[in-house]
Amino acid sequence: MDNAAETLMVTMERARYPVLVEAQALTTLPEWLKNLGLRGTLWLVCDEAVAHPYGRPLVAMLRAAGFTVNFTTVPSGEASKSSAQLGLLYDWLISGGVERRDTILALGGGVIGDLAGFAAASVLRGIAVIQLPTTLLAMVDAAVGGKTGINHPLGKNLIGAFHQPQLVLADTATLATLAPRELRAGWAEVIKHGVISDASLFAELEALAVERGWNLAAPGGCWTPDDDDLTMRLTAIIRRAVAVKVGVVSRDEREQGERITLNYGHTIGHAVEALMGYGTLLHGEAVALGMHAAARLALAMKLCSADLVQRQQNVLGAYGLATTMPPELDPSAILALTLRDKKVQARRVRWVLPTAIGHVVIRDDVPEALVRDVLVSR
Repeated sequence: MDNAAETLMVTMERARYPVLVEAQALTTLPEWLKNLGLRGTLWLVCDEAVAHPYGRPLVAMLRAAGFTVNFTTVPSGEASKSSAQLGLLYDWLISGGVERRDTILALGGGVIGDLAGFAAASVLRGIAVIQLPTTLLAMVDAAVGGKTGINHPLGKNLIGAFHQPQLVLADTATLATLAPRELRAGWAEVIKHGVISDASLFAELEALAVERGWNLAAPGGCWTPDDDDLTMRLTAIIRRAVAVKVGVVSRDEREQGERITLNYGHTIGHAVEALMGYGTLLHGEAVALGMHAAARLALAMKLCSADLVQRQQNVLGAYGLATTMPPELDPSAILALTLRDKKVQARRVRWVLPTAIGHVVIRDDVPEALVRDVLVSR
């Protein structure tokens, strides 16, 4: 295809698929479908918030290109990552006559990608899925790597499967209409990728913050649709963040080693989400809290400098992300929920901790008392 030079490629032992990050990427979907040989019925699962601006126009475009398309919407929000909503998708697919040659299209944020991806992984024992993320958080994290699933009352993402997509199209033009809070939450994952793996990416985020007076949290979250130069620059930053995820999951599909580093900030972040009630805090907001706590843990263990903690806090703040725990949260409750984290082995939490910008380590010897001290001191 003519955009091959901009296309990233996930390459695993049992899967290989392209990831395109560019403005207007959705318009290339019919061509991609034909090149991938996906000619069965398309089942478009769409977040109801993007049904009007993107879902229905996409259906019309695909039908005009000769594809058979079925379309459904899912309520926005983390509450939709549930067994009840998954059951409704199964009913829709099975009653509609889904076949193994068909493809599910997941259009929306991480909730839709996880939910629709899990439906694809399990209906008829597995059919194809294409991820079409419309939020920044989904573009740089959830849509790439094949993790799918739903939440359980006792924890986030505890039920699911690895099911790699056939294609990921991240259309950055959709970010111009994203709610400012959602956009700010997405920057948490971009910043995370800089901290864990790409110091130059982090420096670019700092430079942009300096240029914008350390305040990119204004309405629009610094995304100005009419500023072509800024749009190109932000798209390049996002593509670089996605490249971090692509590289990690290509080397470690099932989180046996390096992929655990992508959970930086998530151990405490997931606990905070569960305690606050899913949807009260956005995922990226909770991850930002977890990143700050993890950096302070690393500082307390003499793994990193105070400068690292401050730089990370400054960038998180510049992109509109809080680093102070909500006062109503009980540190003991947070600590208890970390023991249900998916990374726990032999009742020992494996913490992802930074040692320098661009590098983290995995430690399972962090004393509970130290975690409690960090959470109490906030």
